[in-house]
Amino acid sequence: MLLNCDMGESFGVWKMGIDEQVMPHIDMANIACGGHASDPDVMSNTLALAKQHNVSVGAHPSYADIGGFGRRSIPYQPDQLTHLVLAQVGSLQALCHYHKLSLHYVKPHGALYNDMHKEPSIFESVVKAVASLNGNIKLMVHATQSAGFIEKIAESYRIELIKEAFCDRRYLANGQLQARSEAGAVITVQSDLINQVTTILSNHKVICADGSELAVHADTLCVHGDNQAALDTIKQIKQHIIQANRSS
Repeated sequence: MLLNCDMGESFGVWKMGIDEQVMPHIDMANIACGGHASDPDVMSNTLALAKQHNVSVGAHPSYADIGGFGRRSIPYQPDQLTHLVLAQVGSLQALCHYHKLSLHYVKPHGALYNDMHKEPSIFESVVKAVASLNGNIKLMVHATQSAGFIEKIAESYRIELIKEAFCDRRYLANGQLQARSEAGAVITVQSDLINQVTTILSNHKVICADGSELAVHADTLCVHGDNQAALDTIKQIKQHIIQANRSS
C-alpha cells in the first residue's frame, strides 16, 4: 500500500498547503498542472521537492476552473476534454523531463475525477489522453468503482489502473464519495480518520455514511494535507501503512 497526496496547488503569490512538510511522508505526489491551480514555477518547485524525497510523480489535471478550484462540472465535447487533459499533463511532463524525472500516472482532480466515474464518454476522453502520452502512464481511479465500463475502456486502450481509497472522505453505499456540500463528507476527527485507514488496511472495507459496509481493495490511500493539523495525521497514517506492508 502506498500513500498519495494532492500537491502543488498554490498559484502565483497565493499559497495552498504545506507541501514542504508533507512531501517527506508520502509515496506519490498528485501535482496540479494548471487546470484548478498551480503555474509553471509552482509545478517546477513541487517536482524538485518530490525528487528530493524520492516521491513518485503523477499529474493532477482538472476542468479549466481555477475560480472554482476544479470542483464544478463543466461540459466539454469529447475531443475538447482530451485536448484539455493533454495540455495540462503535457506541461507537467515537459517539466519532469527538465528535472530528469519520469511521470508515472495521471489522477484527475475534483469534478473531473467524479464525473469520469459516472459517464463513460468522459472517462474515455481522459483515457485517450493518457494513452497518447509517452512512458506507459497509468491512471488512478476509485477502488470502489473500477468495475464495468471503467475497466473495459481502460483495457481497450491498454491503460493500467491504480486503484485508490480515501482516508479522509466519507463514502456512500454506491461507492461514490459523499458530496463535500453535505455535513460529514470530510472526516476531520483524527480518531475517525485513523479508524477508516485501519479498516481499509486490515479488512479491505469502509463504513459508509448510512452505516453499511463497502468492499475496498486499493493500491494506494489518498489523504489531504493542506493544513498543519493534518501533518500529524499523515505521519500516523504512514506508520499504519508501513506496519500493514510488513505484515502482508
